[in-house]
Order: sequence, then structure tokens, then C-alpha cells
Amino acid sequence: MRKIAVVGAGKIGSAVADMLRASGAYQVAVLDRDAAHLAALPAGDGVERVCVDVSDSAALAGALEGAFAVISAAPYQLTVPIARAVKMAGAHYLDLTEDVASTREVRILAQGADSAFIPQCGLAPGFISIVASDLARRFDDLHEVRLRVGALPRYPTNGLNYNLTWSTEGVINEYCEPCEAIVQGRRQEVAALEGLEEFALDGVTYEAFNTSGGLGSLCETLAGKVRNLNYRTIRYPGHAAVMRTLLDDLGLRHRRDLLKDILEHAVPATLQDVVIVFVTVSGMKGGVLMQETYVNKIYAQPVAGTQKSAIQITTAASVCAVADMLASGDLPARGFIRQEDIPLDRFLANRFGCWYAGADQALQTA
Repeated sequence: MRKIAVVGAGKIGSAVADMLRASGAYQVAVLDRDAAHLAALPAGDGVERVCVDVSDSAALAGALEGAFAVISAAPYQLTVPIARAVKMAGAHYLDLTEDVASTREVRILAQGADSAFIPQCGLAPGFISIVASDLARRFDDLHEVRLRVGALPRYPTNGLNYNLTWSTEGVINEYCEPCEAIVQGRRQEVAALEGLEEFALDGVTYEAFNTSGGLGSLCETLAGKVRNLNYRTIRYPGHAAVMRTLLDDLGLRHRRDLLKDILEHAVPATLQDVVIVFVTVSGMKGGVLMQETYVNKIYAQPVAGTQKSAIQITTAASVCAVADMLASGDLPARGFIRQEDIPLDRFLANRFGCWYAGADQALQTA
């Protein structure tokens, strides 16, 4: 039985470990530098717990001995030292980061490696790129590729219209860092929280705005092939305005630790959430202007007997599916692998990817 090591025992890392363990196909170890996080994992679940300083590449590499693959579910600031440790250990590397700078470093580490390096294996970036690439390949000439994703509380009750469902640091980073896009055929950086738009889905009104990292490597892949490409995060109306007040008017983009502390003490977490995936591609097919849209809603539900949030399920299912495809030989076993290189049909047919296929979804042509 192959061993998969999960670095990070937080909300997402624990969900990844639960899915892998429940499959019965892998030996699972969870590594974290916080003994309290490891102790909080469900007792008697058959998952090995290893307390190690995951920021120390040499120490972590020693703890990873014998692992087939390593999944980093740690904060984005630890992405690079973890990736270095995995390369030293000779294992396959997967992560969930949305941080653009970290992914560039991982790509450099992948050069000359004897194992696969597959960053950004979560929901966005991750699954969203797999969907967008699949739709884009159906067109003779691409005009617009629009990616929209949101992890939303089903029952918002505060002024932010939001509850904490995953990494607070990750959310703040997405709201502050520059965003990649293609505008009228030219690659550009656009500001986070800008590009505000509203749309309705199933009778509910949402807003969407630029956030960093969601496109993964799609800007590079589709450069010169599409007129406009952008990624925006979905929220309920009014959220962006409040965040701009906090980040800009109150200057908290320069005091991110303080903003994190405020949010985590004032905004409740929830397991009652919904993930919305909304991808629209338009262009020419056989001389006719066409549009195809992928829409999917995934709700919180039990995983291996424990209630998990929708963002936990979608993120964990995505990285588990990619690791499983790697183990089964469906993906190359060495070098840098982009999300858009992963076939959507094989992903959805996977025992973990089917968490997406089982939800309400539609492929519409207009």
C-alpha cells in the first residue's frame, strides 16, 4: 500500500486525510509542527501523526522518507520550503496554494526532478482550470474564457455576507495580491477587488470581483489564443465594498496579521456552505459564434462519517483525485504538470473526482 503524507493538519489537511483513509487504498500520515492540531484529528482513525517543523526542509525531508506522494495543505508561506523537502525526499509533490510567487518557485524546483510536481490542485486554482481547459479545446477560435468560483455560507447573517470556511490568510492574500488576466489579447495584471459584476443563478443574486491566483497557469497556456480571460471570486452583494473599506480606508492590507485576528474573532466559521463553480467560454465553432457554460453547486455533507464543509470536500476531492491519477499512471510521473493538462473526463471518473460529478451540474450550449 502506497504512503501519502499530508503536510498540515488544519481544516483542509484533515479532510484530505479523511478521504484518503476512507478509500482504503493508501497509508496516510499527517505532519504538522503544531502538536495540538495533530491531537485534534479524530482518534483511532488509522492515520499516522508526525510532529515536525515543516518550515525546516531538512527535518521535513527526513520525516517524509518512504512516501510515494506528499500533499501540502499548509499555509501558502510554507509552500516553497515544503516543496524543497519533497524534492530532497524524492517523492511526488502536490499542493493547494493559490499564491502565484510560490508556484513560480515550485516550477523551478520541478526542473530536473525525478518525480512529479503538481501545484495548485485545489478548487481554484485546480478543478476550475481543468474545466476551463476542457471547454476551450472544443472551440476553433476562442473569444472569452470567464472563470467564477465562490465558497459561500448558505445562511449569511452579518454585514460581510460571509463566514470563514477555509484559510483566513489565504482569503486575505487573494484580496490583496495582483491578479493575472488577458485583456484584448494582452496579458496584464489587474487589481484585486476590482472588476465588480453582478449575476443571478437559480434566482439568487451574486457579485464577483478579481482575486489573485485563481487562474493558475492558464494565462500562460492561453496567451495568444484568447481575447479575454479572467477569474473572479463569487460573493453575496456588498461583500467587496466592506472589504475595500477594511483593506484600503482602514489600511489593513498593510497589517494583514491584525486583519486576520479581527476576522477570526468576529466572523464565525460554518460547515453549512455551498461551492459554486461557473465557467463560460465563447468563440467560433464551425464558423458559428457559440457559448458553452459549466455550472456546478456542491453542498456540505458527510465524508467518511464526519460532516465536512463544501470547500473542504471540493478542495480535498480535487487534490486526492490528482494524487490517485498519478498513482494509477493517468498522469506523467516526473516534471511540472499543469492543471489544464489533466483530462476532465478521467478526473470526474476518478473515485475522488466523483464528488464533483455527483452534484447538480449542467453543460449548456447557447
